[in-house]
Amino acid sequence: MPLLRFVVGLTPARAAGTCVLAVFFTTLGGSYRHYRLGHLNVRYIVPVILSGAAATAIFSVAFVSLASRGRWLDLGIGLVLSLVSVRMIVEGIPGLVAPGADQHHELVLRSSLLQKATIGGAAGILPGLLGIGTGVILVPAFTFILNLPIKIAIASSLASFCVNSFISSSFKLVQGFIALDVALPICAGTLLGSNVGAILNKRFESRTVKLLFGVVFSFVSLRFILSFLQGYP
Repeated sequence: MPLLRFVVGLTPARAAGTCVLAVFFTTLGGSYRHYRLGHLNVRYIVPVILSGAAATAIFSVAFVSLASRGRWLDLGIGLVLSLVSVRMIVEGIPGLVAPGADQHHELVLRSSLLQKATIGGAAGILPGLLGIGTGVILVPAFTFILNLPIKIAIASSLASFCVNSFISSSFKLVQGFIALDVALPICAGTLLGSNVGAILNKRFESRTVKLLFGVVFSFVSLRFILSFLQGYP
């Protein structure tokens, strides 16, 4: 998203639409790789997937109104990423997480259907309305609410967003917010890169992955917020 917005120079709306199409291929490849690595059990996240798909469809319709307000689209993306970056950095700093909080190695079966549906529905808003990944909600939600280890949280987030991004990109393609000449080569690259990323994820400590997420999100969020303050574009 930040590369499409600030390097390629797409408008906020077209950057969002193009990004969500590219991320579909990222999540498709990444989900498959995580499944092969044993990080993913789709059966336990079906409520998250279904509620997220419904929310994505609804807010994809609302995206048309926000698309004409590019400055506010930048602000929305920046604020979401900044909130997530703070929490992930905190969780990545040694000594700030309760001992044993990251020792579970399978999905929490006791989490309620309503809890999962609420998480999925909240996450589905982002790809529909802002064109950004549900990882910014799902990874922290799976980690801090369902108490999953970060690697399983990432795998579950990818699988959920694979469905959400397909729905969102389908809407945005019809609405005319996808730059296909930019999207197609990016899709090919992300399909390969997501598999490499999943392999590298297995080699890093969970706390390191959390801290990396937080640092990246903090820099990206600042760039979007500055775009709003300085005036679009």
